[in-house]
Amino acid sequence: MGACTAVLSKLGQRPALALSRMGDDALAEALHGFRYRFFDAGDLVPLLAAVRDLRSRFGSLESAFLSVDDAAEPDYSGTASRLVGLLAAVAPAAWRSNLLPDPARGSAAKRSFLYLRWMVRRDAVDPGPWTRADPSRLLVPLDTHMAAACRRLGILVRRGTDLAAVREATAAFRAIRPDDPVRYDFCLTRPGIRPDLDPDECLGCPPARFIDT
Repeated sequence: MGACTAVLSKLGQRPALALSRMGDDALAEALHGFRYRFFDAGDLVPLLAAVRDLRSRFGSLESAFLSVDDAAEPDYSGTASRLVGLLAAVAPAAWRSNLLPDPARGSAAKRSFLYLRWMVRRDAVDPGPWTRADPSRLLVPLDTHMAAACRRLGILVRRGTDLAAVREATAAFRAIRPDDPVRYDFCLTRPGIRPDLDPDECLGCPPARFIDT
């Protein structure tokens, strides 16, 4: 949360409005010195500038996302890839590819799919401000913790953590909840993240335990 606070503090109480009024130079000045893990202002400024320009063109990121969606596709991997392409096309400079990964390159694209989870799902965990996208087409944001949980549960056989593994894990959860296959992402990753939880104890059960009753 510290990194988010650092960025949003530069954009005030209405960050979308502030961003819409900032040019590239002003944005770079506002975020000068920002750094979080492997990313710095040089990565974030072009991404936010691209977000600003797409919102100006389409009215919202959701509209931009849906403008490149093909409803015949079973999931949002292709749509996410095309959204990344739209952003890259209007960005004033490139950013590190893993900041917002393109699923078409075959990686797990965890940050891209996690962003979609936040925006499309709506419950006590995800705010879900987008109202026109379909949660049933989301893909599991597969990182080290989620992959380990899926393997403990026996629903992920593939050894690599790539787009094929994302689809394998998503298919297993979709069999349980066709309407909401990423429903269990948050709770299944906690045992691998929190030091007070034992993954073997928490996840030593069959997937059927997670079916709603």
